Amino acid sequence: MTDAPAPPYPAHWEADVVLSDGGTATLRPIRPDDAELLLAFYDKVSDESKYYRFFAPYPRLSERDVYRFTHVDHRDRVALILTVGQEMIAVGRYDRVGPKDAEVAFLVQDAHQGRGAGSVLLEHLAQAARENGIERFRAEVLPDNVRMAHVFRQAGYQVAHDLEDGVLEFTLDIEPTATSLEVMAAREQRAEARSVERLLTPRSVAVIGASRSRDTIGQTLVRNLILGGFTGPVYAVNPAARAVAGVPAYPSVLDIPGEVDMAVVAVPADAVRDVVVECARKGVRGLLVVSSGFAETGPEGRERQRDLVRLTRAHGMRLLGPSALGVINTDPAVSLNASLARVVPPRGRVGFFCQSGELGTVILETVARRGLGLSTFVSAGNRADVSGNDLLQYWADDPATEVVLLYLESIGNPRKFSRIARRLAGEKPVVAVRSGRFTQGVPIGHTVARSAVPQAAVDAMFRQAGVLVVDTLDAMLDVAQVLAHQPLPAGPNIAIVGNSDALALLAADTAAEVGLPVVHHPTALRPDATPADFERVLREAVEDPAVHSVIAVYVSPVDVDGLPVAEVIARVAAASAKPVVATFLGSEGVPEPLRRLDESGVVIRGSVPSYPSPQAGVRALAKAAEYAEWRRRPRGDQPALEGIAEERARAMVDALLAEHPEGMDLEGELLYQFLRWYGITVVPAYPVRSLDEAVAAGRRLGWNVVLKATAPQLRQRPDLADVWRNIDSEAEMRTAWQTMTTTMGDPSTASFVVQRMVDAGVPTVIGGVEDRMFGPIVSFGLAGVTADLLGDLAYRIPPLTDVDVASMIREVRASPLLFGHRGGVHADVAALEDLLHRVGRLAYDLPEVVELELMPVIASPAGVSVLGARVRVTPVEPIVRTDWYARRLTRL
Repeated sequence: MTDAPAPPYPAHWEADVVLSDGGTATLRPIRPDDAELLLAFYDKVSDESKYYRFFAPYPRLSERDVYRFTHVDHRDRVALILTVGQEMIAVGRYDRVGPKDAEVAFLVQDAHQGRGAGSVLLEHLAQAARENGIERFRAEVLPDNVRMAHVFRQAGYQVAHDLEDGVLEFTLDIEPTATSLEVMAAREQRAEARSVERLLTPRSVAVIGASRSRDTIGQTLVRNLILGGFTGPVYAVNPAARAVAGVPAYPSVLDIPGEVDMAVVAVPADAVRDVVVECARKGVRGLLVVSSGFAETGPEGRERQRDLVRLTRAHGMRLLGPSALGVINTDPAVSLNASLARVVPPRGRVGFFCQSGELGTVILETVARRGLGLSTFVSAGNRADVSGNDLLQYWADDPATEVVLLYLESIGNPRKFSRIARRLAGEKPVVAVRSGRFTQGVPIGHTVARSAVPQAAVDAMFRQAGVLVVDTLDAMLDVAQVLAHQPLPAGPNIAIVGNSDALALLAADTAAEVGLPVVHHPTALRPDATPADFERVLREAVEDPAVHSVIAVYVSPVDVDGLPVAEVIARVAAASAKPVVATFLGSEGVPEPLRRLDESGVVIRGSVPSYPSPQAGVRALAKAAEYAEWRRRPRGDQPALEGIAEERARAMVDALLAEHPEGMDLEGELLYQFLRWYGITVVPAYPVRSLDEAVAAGRRLGWNVVLKATAPQLRQRPDLADVWRNIDSEAEMRTAWQTMTTTMGDPSTASFVVQRMVDAGVPTVIGGVEDRMFGPIVSFGLAGVTADLLGDLAYRIPPLTDVDVASMIREVRASPLLFGHRGGVHADVAALEDLLHRVGRLAYDLPEVVELELMPVIASPAGVSVLGARVRVTPVEPIVRTDWYARRLTRL
């Protein structure tokens, strides 16, 4: 064996992954120095597993085997390993056997079989293979190797298999498909949900850093666990104490006699690392770090936080925090209050995630004051590891959670958030408050990649995912009360019933403001209306088929008990399939007379939320109607587009970037050809620098042309002086040239072009950008200085369905101009939608296209004409968007 130059190590293949049982592992390419690690791994593999791998007894690896297995070229021969701590637990590899084919094989340590290691390795091997131009995997599996056969059959790829000579032969087409992506997303969801479950449903908890002194963080944590009624054992770790708050104390977590599911860490920041190492040796499954002194303190703390995450994940654990307030689970089977919260809300069906510990305390007190019950609460602090995305995965399958609330100060992985929030919102409502919406601020301690995406695009991402965004915590809880206690409205129409003309008018004004039509016009009862009066008009309202939701307004006359009216409102609401809310005596939350309780005393559906003002109640109903409408809306399909040549377009981009590694703008025929690979035809424009060149271009095109200035500072002028239309002769071109050069100045700076005329229509603009955080984003609007100044653009994140594209066009405020407004043209909107689909597909396929603009796109009754285009390509990091095809945790 001779030493050859080492191939470049593909560091972008490294990943932290969650296995199917919720534990974590590190995935990376094998290295030449992994020989001892490989031998130790192989010694722990059973003879049966070795036989399944090599089809023969293979008790040990020779020196030649070890060299061959650890020395790969990361192209034709690739090997990926999974490690936990300092131990290798699995290896997967492929060897190219043809230009587009490779043989693939796996070996998993017996103690770790059944944890989904093979599926994770297959996903990442397939991603590496696709980068290297491989399209198919082949594998031979003994019929008795049921687990490995299951991995291939359940991968979601196109699979063919045959039995030959007593061996199952599998062929996998590894091109991502809708099915394979769906399988991957389902596995990701289950695995990440289980990893969060370790933190929310532990069987035992150790508080490391517990103190005997009152009013300390450590003792507060122990006391809250005990007083909260945690159903498992609680251990205190304090080397200087024998007991803390009546709980036995141990010098180290290693000295605790029983198993420890979760460790709550409250020691100084510089001591946390040693604690993590001990927790790993003890077999702790999850960490909650309330200690501060990490990324929020500056560069040194930020590096300490990164090291904490790497260490925790490498040893198979998830981390909540640091600087976290803690977690709460009100399930009586758990009764977990592993937090510093002074107040714990009652049990309910709302899951709440926030980031700030300080704000978390206020949130819990506000929720408790309103009587809004919670199923679980998580304050993630710096959210260095576990984030809101992980909680969304958990709540998707949690039967105790029916409504999800998010108080977000930053989003670490918007692409993933969009994907999983959209899936969750299809089953359960998600309501979010986002701080820093307009300042784009990121809290100290949150490590987030910078994004240049406009705020309107971020808001569109939330709407596309079905997430209800509100501006304040109070508004979030207002909406949550409707969603948690009342049915969804079947439409937008609202009825107003009450004994106060003034409050009914306020409700009607607010309904008009938020777009809820008032039908069954406000029923104004007398101030001294009886309970029977209220019951009669309420029943009329809920029984009216034109009414979709009802707000009842009650102001008690002096010395009149409102309880009988409350009973009427509660009784009518309980029997109604329509949401009913109230402004009842100015109360907030769900007052006692309006509650319905289950056998364990939990407030359940049918209870009537009450708001201090009718405006708050109407706005909450509007958000419920918005969500219900999104739920009813078809998700749509991604249409099959003819004339797409993705491979040719990719080959062109790869070749261009090989010559221009700094990136480049596509121009001329190169630009036109690139867009044609996606079925996008641009009307050619011919640059001209003199009148003679302009005349020659007009003659070449057979006249009926335009002369226009394309310099960025001259485009879309309000006076339309940048374009001269309908030029049909040399004399007309001379007039146009003289006038425009007089207006525009030097022809060399005006960038004049001659272009053939197209059918009259509505000028539009279609754009696409690749953002480091959000990935591809497509925009649409009407071209023109007015729309540009007003920011009248619609945004979506590909892949785009037909419903996405149709709604995208119609939500632009100026869109009526495309549909014959005031006798104008009725554009071929179908052709416009097709063009948007093509741009969306291009942006989705090619992350190297960092900027794309089609402007103007003239939408006429006869179709669309693309008159101008701009495309910029630059190299992208290999890691960009790989999370769509292989599961991985975000590394920052």
